[in-house]
Amino acid sequence: MCAVITPELAQRLHGVGLSWEPAPGDRFVVPNRDMDDEVFVVSDMVVDVHDLPGGRVIGFNGTVEWALDSIAAAEVVWLPREDQLRTALGNAFVRLEAVPLGWVVVTQAEAGEQRHADVDAERAYARALLHALAG
Repeated sequence: MCAVITPELAQRLHGVGLSWEPAPGDRFVVPNRDMDDEVFVVSDMVVDVHDLPGGRVIGFNGTVEWALDSIAAAEVVWLPREDQLRTALGNAFVRLEAVPLGWVVVTQAEAGEQRHADVDAERAYARALLHALAG
C-alpha cells in the first residue's frame, strides 16, 4: 500500500476544519480499539483471497462477518490521500518539489510563497493544508 499520513496529522487536519464525506477508496483508522495500526479502505464490495485445494481463488463478497458491524464515522480518523489533500488546497497550491530528504509543497499565501516539507508527498501536502486551514 502507498504511504499514508499519520493519524495524528489527520486528526490535526480535522481539528482545523477539514471535513470528510466518506466515499469508496477513502482510507481510515479506528483509534482506541486495539486496531490503531490497521488502515481500512471504504469499499462498495469486499474482495478476499481464498486458498482452496484446487488453487487460489478471489472471492467477491457483499459483506463480511466481523465483530465490528459498524462504527460512527465520527469515531474513525480519515487519512486523506495525496489527490484529496491537493484538491483541498485549491488555488493555494503552486507546486510539489522533490528534495533530498523528501518532498516540499509550495503554496501561495498573502505573505508570498510558503514551503511545507516532510518525508513523503502526502505528509507535505497535509502540512501545507494544515497551515492554510489554521490560517
